[in-house]
Amino acid sequence: MTTPSKAVLEKLTPVLTKRWLSPDAWRLDVYERLDGYAALRKALAVHPDDLIALIKDSGLRGRGGAGFPTGLKWGFIPQNDGKPHYLVVNADEGEPGTCKDLPLMTHDPHSLVEGVIIASYAIRANRAYIYIRGEAVHAARRLRHAVQEAYKAGYLGKNILGTGYDLDLVVHSGAGAYICGEETALLDSLEGFRGQPRLRPPFPATHGLYASPTVVNNVGTIASVPYIVLGGAAWWKTMGTEKSSGPMIYSLSGRIKNPGQYECSMGITLRELIELAGGMQDGHQLRFWTPGGSSTPLLAAEHIDTAMDFESVAAAGSILGTTATQIFSDQDCPVYATYRWLEFYHHESCGKCTPCREGNYWMVRVYRRILSGEGTLEDLDTLLDTAGNILGRSFCGLGDGATSSVTSSLQYFKQDYLDYIEGRTAPKLSAAALAGAH
Repeated sequence: MTTPSKAVLEKLTPVLTKRWLSPDAWRLDVYERLDGYAALRKALAVHPDDLIALIKDSGLRGRGGAGFPTGLKWGFIPQNDGKPHYLVVNADEGEPGTCKDLPLMTHDPHSLVEGVIIASYAIRANRAYIYIRGEAVHAARRLRHAVQEAYKAGYLGKNILGTGYDLDLVVHSGAGAYICGEETALLDSLEGFRGQPRLRPPFPATHGLYASPTVVNNVGTIASVPYIVLGGAAWWKTMGTEKSSGPMIYSLSGRIKNPGQYECSMGITLRELIELAGGMQDGHQLRFWTPGGSSTPLLAAEHIDTAMDFESVAAAGSILGTTATQIFSDQDCPVYATYRWLEFYHHESCGKCTPCREGNYWMVRVYRRILSGEGTLEDLDTLLDTAGNILGRSFCGLGDGATSSVTSSLQYFKQDYLDYIEGRTAPKLSAAALAGAH
């Protein structure tokens, strides 16, 4: 195994992950010994508007994929409007390759609870929800236990720490639908309806949960808040880049020796991340990778020195997304990988809009035909045409994300498609799979 250089090791910046290896860090008494709820006391002593200004100054951007400025989102909430305000934490982590929120909630649930209380106070919300994926049973148990402990300790409920501020927090388990990771579909599900995206405008900032002003933030975003309150905006900006401040948890999986979570300052390159992970597996060479999960365009080996921040990844033609960095080698097939991702998006489409519902259905069948050795050159035009009719025309981002690997794999690896079509590569799927394409 390759030992990372000192320069690369110094890029590790454990902030959100710093408690993960502490025994029983999920328990309140341990959390409190490790600075737990110190930020809450500091936050409740200042005006809510000052907290919003602090988060704006820090440059914190959403860790759920879009990278929208967090303080700006909080500032959109109208004040003195006579309506209840809500904070909703999107913990519905379900995209292939994405695994940064689940370990955070499992190992350090109180950091999220504390962040929820501070964020709710800032936006003047008296009720908050954590919407967690239904399959995440262990993480949900840890969260519910942390919430119970917080109530008993006076961090939740009536008159928190004697300040007169009230907050109730509910942990809600979804039913395992990927579409509920889209914020408006999440809100519909939370209200008891079928999870489907809403037409926007109006936006959640004014018409969110129960038609009231609502902030929806990712787990990593809210869990970052206590650290910013304690350390300050200037400290937070010592990590990352000018426009992508702070650390980020990179979920590395695939053909590397040590898959896992690596929290580093944004701006670290893929080459450095692979070095941190012990290098590529023996006998494997990097061929393609996803910067932020299966909904982000593929990048090739030539992009290995791309800085992993919002702007640099976008300049390379992809999206930082959830930093689910899936690493594939020369022994992996980009055509088959794209097919497997499309199967996921086809299965998870809510069916509300025609482009996503029908487009992914037919693209899956085209891929089955190609991978069964029955593809034609016209199939490549069909894929690009179908992807073009989904992109920007679907009701929410699920359709757009589904097209990402299709168009990017054809851009960088068209020859792999031609090898299947022209018989140089043996079929990967059987005739039975092809039968399902008709």
